[in-house]
Amino acid sequence: MLEYAALVILIFVGVVLFYGIIVLHDIPYEIAVHRNHPHQDAIHAAGWVSLFTLHALWPFLWIWAMLYREDRGWGFTAGKAGNSPQAELAQQLAELRQRIEQIEARAQAPQHDEKED
Repeated sequence: MLEYAALVILIFVGVVLFYGIIVLHDIPYEIAVHRNHPHQDAIHAAGWVSLFTLHALWPFLWIWAMLYREDRGWGFTAGKAGNSPQAELAQQLAELRQRIEQIEARAQAPQHDEKED
C-alpha cells in the first residue's frame, strides 16, 4: 500500500512541477497583457521557445515585457520637451490662464453698447 501512495505522491509532484514551470514561463506574457503591450503574442511565443532552450530567453522576455507601459509607451521620449504628459498639461494650463485673463479683461472693459439720448 505504501508503494502506491509513494507513486501517487511522485506523480502529483511531477505534474505540479510540470505545470509550475509552464506558469513560470507565462509570467512575462501576463505582464505584457496587464500592461497592454503591443508585442504580447511575440512574448508569449518566445516564452514557449524559452521552455525548449533551457530557459535562456526568459530573463530577456521579462525585461521586454517590463519596458512598455501604456501610459508612457517605451519611455524613451519622456525626457524630450513637449512630448511628456507633464509638458502637455503645462501647455493646457497656460492656455486656460490666457483665456481667463481675456475673459476678465472683457468683463472689466466699459461697455459702450447703450445709446445716449
